[in-house]
Amino acid sequence: MLISQAVEHMILFYQGSVHDIEHFLKVWAYAKTIGEQENLRADVQETLELAAIAHDIACPLCREKYGSTAGPYQEKEGIWLTKEFYREFDLPVEQLDRICYLVGHHHTFHEIDGMDYQILVEADFLVNASESKLGKEEIKNFRNRIFKTKTGIRLINDIYQLS
Repeated sequence: MLISQAVEHMILFYQGSVHDIEHFLKVWAYAKTIGEQENLRADVQETLELAAIAHDIACPLCREKYGSTAGPYQEKEGIWLTKEFYREFDLPVEQLDRICYLVGHHHTFHEIDGMDYQILVEADFLVNASESKLGKEEIKNFRNRIFKTKTGIRLINDIYQLS
């Protein structure tokens, strides 16, 4: 129920921006799939999914404020927007803090400090690689440097036909 409410609220938040809506839905689907296949604890899975739903919450503001949705801008603005977005959901403070942390760091690929963070980065890249029309070598290099989960590696290899 909580996840479906967050999805519905995020769709409304994006005010008809089909690209933003489709992007977060794809990232959420990959995050959900990877998390379930990697057997995350239920509470970690829920935190991951809530972070995946809101991971690009700062994009509309960044387009307006900076003329760009570059990662550093998203990370700068995403934390407070996420906190505000989830305020009415009455989440435990620790969970909300973790969701905000994940949203505020999902473009930072060093010092990944948990499976929820790892999976969010992998799920976002799976979508961004396609949307950015990255070549196989770029995708393979990112996979080799960043991907750690068995499921994420299997997905990226299958989707992009990597060896």
